[in-house]
Amino acid sequence: MIPLFVECTGKQVVIFGGGEVAARKAGYFAKEAEVLMVSRTFAPAAKALPVQIQTLDTRTATDADLDLIIAPAFLVIGALSDKAENDRIGALCREHGVLFNSADGEPGDVIIPAITIGAHYTIAISTWGESPAVSRFIRQDIEKRYPALDAMIALQHRLRETLKTRPVTQAERRRILSAVLGDKLVWTLLKKSPERAWEHVSERYLV
Repeated sequence: MIPLFVECTGKQVVIFGGGEVAARKAGYFAKEAEVLMVSRTFAPAAKALPVQIQTLDTRTATDADLDLIIAPAFLVIGALSDKAENDRIGALCREHGVLFNSADGEPGDVIIPAITIGAHYTIAISTWGESPAVSRFIRQDIEKRYPALDAMIALQHRLRETLKTRPVTQAERRRILSAVLGDKLVWTLLKKSPERAWEHVSERYLV
């Protein structure tokens, strides 16, 4: 598998399932994609989401019934408690060339990673489904270790643009940017005052 960031705005994501797992999956996509949840019952967490809901028992639905739901989708997620039904939905997705993620059953062709998001970054972690706990541990560790990551990215952008106006070589520019990243005082100052951090960088690296 190749990790990619995909623009999902305006695309339809169909989630078969209405339980807690399905709700978490729906919440992951709801801010960007058009999400449709399909299930015979829905947990309160699912009903509270800004998504479309369609009541359907897949066990009594025909393949033709499911095809009508699957064919227009960009991505389908099987999050039913019945593994056989998830596998059935996955097989139909393959027939239609629709991307499929399985929460339980035969692996699909899409893995949904653990993510940490800031204003200027998105970091995704996956263990290919072998240990979600490790993915979660790494995500939490990044968030704990780098609380000023957003501020550092903004500072690096400002510094990079400033260096472009200076008569310095590309190699020197890379050296300065790297040195600032390794400057522990900059990280400390960023947590308190990004502008004070910039003053320190200006005094130390831009003179």
